[in-house]
Amino acid sequence: MANLKLIKENVLISLTSIKSHLLRTILTVMIIAFGIMALVGILTAIDAVEYFLNNNFAMMGSNTFNIQNREMRVHIGGNSNRPKAFEAIDFRQANKFKDEFSFPAITSIYTRGTGIATVKYESEKTNPNTQILGVDENYISTAGLELEKGRGFLPIEVHQGNHVTIIGSEIASTLFKKNEDPIGKVVSIGAGKYKIIGVLKERGSSIGFSGDRYCLAPLGNVRQYFSRPNMNYRISIMVPDQEKMDAAIGEATGVFRRIRKDKLGDDDSFSIIKSDNIANMLIKLTSKIQIGATVIGLITLLGAAIGLMNIMLVSVTERTREIGIRKAVGATSRTIRNQFLVEAIVIAQIGGILGVIAGILIGNGVSALTESAFIIPWLWILLGLGLCFVVALVSGIIPANKAAKLDPIESLRYE
Repeated sequence: MANLKLIKENVLISLTSIKSHLLRTILTVMIIAFGIMALVGILTAIDAVEYFLNNNFAMMGSNTFNIQNREMRVHIGGNSNRPKAFEAIDFRQANKFKDEFSFPAITSIYTRGTGIATVKYESEKTNPNTQILGVDENYISTAGLELEKGRGFLPIEVHQGNHVTIIGSEIASTLFKKNEDPIGKVVSIGAGKYKIIGVLKERGSSIGFSGDRYCLAPLGNVRQYFSRPNMNYRISIMVPDQEKMDAAIGEATGVFRRIRKDKLGDDDSFSIIKSDNIANMLIKLTSKIQIGATVIGLITLLGAAIGLMNIMLVSVTERTREIGIRKAVGATSRTIRNQFLVEAIVIAQIGGILGVIAGILIGNGVSALTESAFIIPWLWILLGLGLCFVVALVSGIIPANKAAKLDPIESLRYE
């Protein structure tokens, strides 16, 4: 109880001292707050970006993987990886895989028709940046898409290449502005006429592209009307149970190696990409930013520690007579040392709390821009306040020991 009372008294004395040297204290607090703000703010922003990446790529289905003829290409700033490219996957190979892959999973085949199509309905039309995808009856499931209205493709429509289409929500809102029901309407895509049989649910922009500007058409139709030399196909497989993902990938690799006639000992002539691979690659790149943020924060806190030590040394000098009086009335050296240590801790923690609040606001500003959830980074909060405590101890121990060792007689004579 006595110790608690002594701590309370030291805190009150510290606050009184802070008020008497307000400007100097504010400057020191701002330096500490800036360091913690940089640390907590950037690390919280990184958490928000990671949440955004995981959330967006989870929409594609965490239990889905694709087989394609090239590795992923990730381009950030002036740096990008160099993905391997293999011989194009033709329709025969893709179709043969779908027939021979016996694993209990949903398999779909799709290909890109064009990325510069214009969709027209009466006097309305889209910009010439609509993506046309040729898909089979399983694509909507494996791509993690949902229908807002209408239906998906029938196997016979895919095989015969019927002139029917499923449009994205952005295309629907562009062409049908008077709350018309798009289902059953006939639109022009390029030189062809297509009947709308479905509208996809809105997904929003994800990592720079939007699925809401896509038009899906039967695979047989795109092969006929958007054909080009060396047309490339992709295969998407959705496993019902994520725990069976590795087994499914292993079997798919074996089946497709046989179809592609890859020789024993040779590398695969294709790439298998899980839906969360892109997110994981981008998250790894954020580790460099995380290291940079930590370095910036620690350098700033080092400056804050020097500033705090300076203010405490000046405080000891200015309060030499006060220390002499306290010792004369019975205060021990330990009590004096603890008083100055508590004062350093109070100043550091005020800076730390302000820095944490500012860091959370900045980090969640990034979260708001990416439409992520509001994040309270408890780990970074504890780290920030812990660092402030360490800074206070390191900065305060020398001034506190100096104050504790002052001779009471000499202190009382100090002018």
